[in-house]
Amino acid sequence: MDCDKCGADAVTHAAYSGAHLCGEHFRRSVEKRVRRRVREDGLLDPEATPDDPDRWVIGLSGGKDSVVLATILEETFGRDPRVELIGLTIHEGIEGYRDESLAACRELTDDLGIRHEVVSYAEEFGVEMDDVVEDDPENMAACAYCGVFRRDLLEGYAEEFDADKLLTGHNLDDEAQTALMNVLEGDVRQVAKHFDASLGSFEDRPLDDADRNGDNTGSDAHARAESDHFVPRAKPLRDVPEKEVALYCHLRDLPSHMAECPHAEEAYRGEIKSILHDLEESHPGTRHSIMAGYEEIAGIVADTYRDDGDDGEADLGECVECGSTTSREVCRKCRLIESIEAV
Repeated sequence: MDCDKCGADAVTHAAYSGAHLCGEHFRRSVEKRVRRRVREDGLLDPEATPDDPDRWVIGLSGGKDSVVLATILEETFGRDPRVELIGLTIHEGIEGYRDESLAACRELTDDLGIRHEVVSYAEEFGVEMDDVVEDDPENMAACAYCGVFRRDLLEGYAEEFDADKLLTGHNLDDEAQTALMNVLEGDVRQVAKHFDASLGSFEDRPLDDADRNGDNTGSDAHARAESDHFVPRAKPLRDVPEKEVALYCHLRDLPSHMAECPHAEEAYRGEIKSILHDLEESHPGTRHSIMAGYEEIAGIVADTYRDDGDDGEADLGECVECGSTTSREVCRKCRLIESIEAV
């Protein structure tokens, strides 16, 4: 099998496009898609200057997705004085698993020469996920706890670092799964929230109240939605399939931790992932088609809710425990911590 571009030995065949590519042209293809997404989403503020750069915090887990994202962004903007990159790693307190990925994060950021910050559940909340999973006071999946805590720290520290954007390594498979879950659940408002949270370009979504929990992370749907310091999110990797991210990481020999979290058990998302895999095998391009249609529909729905002035959210206030934006007296994060401490 020869590369369509140069005739060298191909390392991959993309069934959805029919392309056969060698390692070098495959690498260029991935980078081109990420950079195109950066342009189309308007990620770089046109008013950014060397004296007042756009500061981007990257959620850096040490897994393939965040490692590839950080690498491509640094190689694209590392010498651009208008952009400042910060890697932010969350240590959940999972023995063995996070320690190994943290080592990968440190190696990567040292190689790239970007600032790296690490925060932990233990220091911030006084809990570790290993203990939470063992006690499970709310009788729910580990990912439900972790989603709330992780989101709180990512957003909180992005604000503390005075970031302009919060970037995550969600790939095409991740986004297609979320899209299909929202549609199958019949949650039209959630589709609108997903668009405003992280799908629409920065020109198309209202950044003063954009954060609507469109990623099903399990935290308050309106968390920090009207904060003066809200940091908008973006997903520059969302046009690249998961397997291509993994291949890119392998071909470039990037430091990463490929193991799956030992507590991962999102049963419903797993079913959706399996369905999408089967559809993609039978009908190449299904994921791309889902996202193309979903994003267009989501934009229309988001505009409709905004024009009607009906976002379905209750009045917002501050959590009496931590000050986070919430519609209740105590936010979801603090209620979970109270439940865990009561065991």
